[in-house]
Order: sequence, then structure tokens, then C-alpha cells
Amino acid sequence: MASTGQFSGKSLYRGLIRSSGEQSRLTKGKRKFCLLNRSSVPIGLDGGDIVSRKCHLCAEQKTSLSPLVIRHRKARFGVACCQSSSGYGVESTDVQERVALEENKRSIINGSRNEESESIGVPINQPRSSDVRRELIMLSLPAIAGQAIDPFSQLMETAYIGRLGPVELGSAGVSIMIFNNVSKLFNIPLLSVATSFVAEDIAKNATKDSISENGIQEDSTNGKPIGMVERKQLSSVSTALLLAIGIGIFEAVALYLGCGSFLNLMGITGDSPMRIPAERFLSLRALGAPAVVVSLALQGIFRGFKDTKTPVFCLGLGNLSAIFLFPMLMYYLKLGVTGAAISTVVSQYLVTFLMVWQLNKRVILLPPKVGELQFGVYMKSGGFLIGRTLAVLTTMTLATSIAARQGAVAMAAHQICMQIWLAVSLLTDALAASGQALIASYSSEGDHKTVKEVTNFVLKIGLVVGVSLAAILSVSFGSIATLFTKDADVLGIVRTGILFVSASQPINALAFIFDGLHYGVSDFAYAAKSMMLVGLISSAFLLYAPITGLPGVWSGLTLFMGLRTAAGYVRLLSKSGPWWFLHKDL
Repeated sequence: MASTGQFSGKSLYRGLIRSSGEQSRLTKGKRKFCLLNRSSVPIGLDGGDIVSRKCHLCAEQKTSLSPLVIRHRKARFGVACCQSSSGYGVESTDVQERVALEENKRSIINGSRNEESESIGVPINQPRSSDVRRELIMLSLPAIAGQAIDPFSQLMETAYIGRLGPVELGSAGVSIMIFNNVSKLFNIPLLSVATSFVAEDIAKNATKDSISENGIQEDSTNGKPIGMVERKQLSSVSTALLLAIGIGIFEAVALYLGCGSFLNLMGITGDSPMRIPAERFLSLRALGAPAVVVSLALQGIFRGFKDTKTPVFCLGLGNLSAIFLFPMLMYYLKLGVTGAAISTVVSQYLVTFLMVWQLNKRVILLPPKVGELQFGVYMKSGGFLIGRTLAVLTTMTLATSIAARQGAVAMAAHQICMQIWLAVSLLTDALAASGQALIASYSSEGDHKTVKEVTNFVLKIGLVVGVSLAAILSVSFGSIATLFTKDADVLGIVRTGILFVSASQPINALAFIFDGLHYGVSDFAYAAKSMMLVGLISSAFLLYAPITGLPGVWSGLTLFMGLRTAAGYVRLLSKSGPWWFLHKDL
């Protein structure tokens, strides 16, 4: 027990002043401390009794004080308090401080979302629908712009090529379909898995960083000046990038060496007028495969960070360069479809460079140890999605192959319809991607109530968007088609597909959103198995349906999207799967 003589009035006064200064800097004027039962401190403390002081938070201020502020408040200084067991009333740490820290530790473990609700002034037991909807909308708006940029660039490419003639348009259409199918075989699984795994990795690391050995969050700046963000070390990011590089090189070699075989598979034989321009176009586009795979993986990583603005910036600059290069290389330098392919490849590498540059500011791109990479979990989940993607590509390739056998004019018309159909439909995929990022983050924290709110809201708004797109296309599709070609025969066939392009938009919107929901809860196995069944039924319809020609192709694709939507809805109705909490009163 320390004696009274060990404490001088001057030293105790300086300690109290220093203690108050540190507390004031932590609160920064946002929270005020109240002193209850406050009495003046005698000037002479050397031999007399120390008048007790009780330092407490006001009840009203205590409930509104951010837990983050409390956690940063470390017990580094002595606090004068009234202790009946001590005749001198001086201890290095008070009991209330320890109790508050233990309460914060338990609240962190039980769920960090409750702390966030308190810090923004929202009671824990009140619904957070408005906050969730606002967050979803703020993520979706840039994502919609990002999803619109690539299809818009492809539409511009199709429009420029279409002015060269139906043969060039048909050959480019077949080549683009082959390139997309081969690249998407691995790209889409990698993008989807990266989004979920990075979001989960960030949520788990945030929880770990918020708790030290005794439950106190350490200084996140790690001695760095305020305002400097420390780069994170996330193995999920490094794994996705290394896989993307390897897959991209594999795709480039496969497309370049096997372009002739792929064209034969699509029905473009050696005596076809589309063979030579298609082969040249596909060989050049193969050189951009590594950039495409890496850029899609980077988009998935940024989505995991709940950042949809950075990809928009990078995609905008890259595709703007392509739009600038199209007329210069195709018409001014008279390179034709070759110029279109070169313009696209240049823009793809520019997009990838910009995204890597931005990501390097946030995370350490390569892990310190190879053993920290998550190849196992990526391959397992990615394997399911590769099977799912194979089912999608088989159905889409079969539809394109049947269309190509109808001739160059029919193939050109089908290419225009497909470009508009996919470009407009993929706008809702931005909403699905935003929902996936939020669901993956909240699911990893066990916040099923918020996941339920996100699910209900994203389905409702997706249906509204789909109906709106159908109405817009029903009145403007004929005018939009004239932007791609002036050929009367091609336009005549295109106008027959107005029902296919417009009426299927609500179905397409829900199909994409259901995919995002499944990926958000890492339900990759069901997504793969259900898609294989859907693809099998749709492919059988395309081969044996009584409807022939392009109407039969478009009917089969509509059936394909409808069955995807039905499979997603059935999964949400299941009470035993990952969506069990939708049927509970949370």
C-alpha cells in the first residue's frame, strides 16, 4: 500500500491534467465527460486527506458514446476515484474502466453490427432498412455505370463493324461469341468467388483487428500519421490475382492456337466468306485474354471492398480509348475488323493497369508466404461455378451455332439482337453484384436480419427495373437497331426479335439477381447443379423444338432464363438450405 507521502500535490495535479488532456484529444469535442459529486481538491495534499472524486460518464452521454472511442481509450494513466478500501483513493486503473472494456469485448464478439448501430445513433432493436437500402443504392449506382461501360463499348464496336458489311459483322459476331465463351468459362467463376471471399476476408480481419489480447482495439495507424491508410494483407486478394494471371495466359494460348477448331465448331467452315476475317479477328483478340481475366478478378476484389466507384473510373478511361481508336484504325488506317480487334485489346490492357495501380494503394498484392494462399477454397468453389458456366456457355453456344447456320444475314441480325439483349440485361447484374457484396459481408458476421432486408429489397427493385427496361425497349428497339446496320434485309429480321429482346427483360433481371444472392451466401453447389439441369432442358428444346430458325433460337433462350429464375426462387423457398432465416421472425 502506497503511503500518502509518496504523492505530492504538484505531481498529482500534473497527472490529472495530463489525464484530462488525453481524454479530450480522444473525444475531439464530440462527447463530453461529466463529473458527478465533484469537489475541489485542497491545495495541500502532503499530509492531509485526499478529497474523493468520482469520474463517471453521464448516463445520457454514455449511451450515445461510440464504442470505437471507448475501445481506443487505453488505461495508460491513473484515475483518482473514491475507494472505501483505500484510505488514499489513488489507483492505476479504475474498476469501471475494466467493466466497460469487458462489455465492449463481449459486444464485439456478439456482433459488430450492433456497435455500428449505436455509433450512428440507431437503436439496436430498431430496423435498419433505410440504412441498408441506402448502402445498396450507393453501391449499385456506380456498379450500373460500370456494367454499362463494357456493353456500350461492345455496342460501339458492333456499330462500327456493321457499317463494313454483313459479312464482317457476322464474322466478328462469331469471333466475339467464341472469345466471350472461352474467357467466361473461368472469368465469371473467378469474379464471383473473389467478391464473396474478399468480402468475408475483410469482415473477419476487421473483427480480429478490433480485439487485442484483452479485448481492446489497438491503434490502427500503427504509429503512422493520421490520414495515412495502412495497406492490408489479404490472402484472398493475392490468390485471386495469381489465379487470374495463370488462367489468362492459358486462355490466350488456347484461343490463338485453336481459333480454327473453334470456328469449325461454330459452323464457320473453310469455304465460308466469314472464315478469313473471323480467324484474323479472333487471333488478335486472343492476345487480350490475360488482361480481360485479370481485370474481371480485380472488379470482383473491389466489389468485396464495397467499392464500385474505382472500377467505373478505370473502365471509363479504358473503353473511352477504344471508342477513340475504333474509327481511327478501322476507317482512317483502313484496317477493318483487324483495327477493331487491336483497339479493344489496347483498351483492355489499359483498364487492367489502372485497376492494379489503384488496388496497390490498398493492399499488398503478393503474400509474404506461398502457404498463405487460398488455392484450395478457390478451386473448390470455383470448380462448382466452372460447371455452372459450362452449362451456360453450352446453351448459348448452341443457340449461336444454330443461328450461324442460317446464313450471314441471319447471323448478323442475331448478333444485333444478342448485343442489345445482353447489354440491357447486364444492367441489372450490377444490382446483383452489389447485393452479393453486402450479403457476403453481413453473412460472415451472422447478421441474418440485415441479409433478409437486403434480399427482399434487391428482388423488389430488380423486378421494377426489369419491367421498366421491357417498356423502354418495346418502343425504341427498332430505332436502336438502325445504329448497327443500314442493311434492309438485316433490319427486317432484327425487327422480328423485338418480343424476344423486350418481353424477357423482367425474367432476365430476376435471373441475374438470384445468381448474386446465391453467391453472397456461398451457395455455389446449388448454383452449379441447378444450372446444369436448366441448361440440359434448354439445349434439348433448341435441338428438338418444333420452332425452327431464329424464332426457335430466341424461344429457347427465353426458356433458359425463365428456368434460371424459377430455380432461384425455389431455393429461397427451402427452409433447410442457406436461406432458412428468411422463414424466421428475426
